Amino acid sequence: MPTFFSADSSNMQIKQILKQLGLNERHAAIYLACLELGSASIQTISNKSGFARSTCESVLASLQEKGFVTAFRKKRTRFFSPEEPKKLISIAKEKVELLESALPQFRAHYFKGNVLPTVRLYQGEAGVKIALREILDEAKELVGFGSVDDIFRTLENFFKIFTKERMKRKIPLKIILRDSPLARERQKLGSQQLREVRLMPEQSSYSSMTFIWNNKVLMCSLQDEIIALVIESRELADSQRIMFNLIWENLPTPATN
Repeated sequence: MPTFFSADSSNMQIKQILKQLGLNERHAAIYLACLELGSASIQTISNKSGFARSTCESVLASLQEKGFVTAFRKKRTRFFSPEEPKKLISIAKEKVELLESALPQFRAHYFKGNVLPTVRLYQGEAGVKIALREILDEAKELVGFGSVDDIFRTLENFFKIFTKERMKRKIPLKIILRDSPLARERQKLGSQQLREVRLMPEQSSYSSMTFIWNNKVLMCSLQDEIIALVIESRELADSQRIMFNLIWENLPTPATN
């Protein structure tokens, strides 16, 4: 019978998800053993997972404390049962709700000095989504420039959600896009979507996206390496805003029907 140390891709994927929920390698492997066994003794779980009995005992106590397993006695033997996998969603939601409720206290301690800019780097599509959500949470108005074709190729579904949420939160957007059929479509839909669009010549070669709001600048690389760089600096945000306005004023306004 295969163990949890096999190369089974499904188990590996589940392990990665469990790690995202705060479990380490041992916790994830022993929890997976519990899932396959149902109710089982420590010795049975030890045999299944390949970890020593003493290790299993301490890990199971930790999993019980985290809400991943429950324990009961049958005669003189302790048995452990995994919680229904749906409960993992509740555990994750509770963590998010706890963090959200404590956000004002975190912000109260967040360094707001103006000596050096704060720079944060996010990698991959998930990182870009985090940075875009930050805009939705904070911006009163938004300006930007870039290639809508590239952001749609990378994050089309999420960017549509971003646009709907931006409209819901009444965040107006002025954006300079590289000319393309998709960019012209965004321009036509602008009045319906709280957006003004001006177009740069199609031969302008760039595939990134930049947004400026409050005292922050978000720069997204969308081709070979997908990254999001958030810079928090009043001086840098203001200088980027001035550059945007200079370009904006020198581009043709769209024809009105």
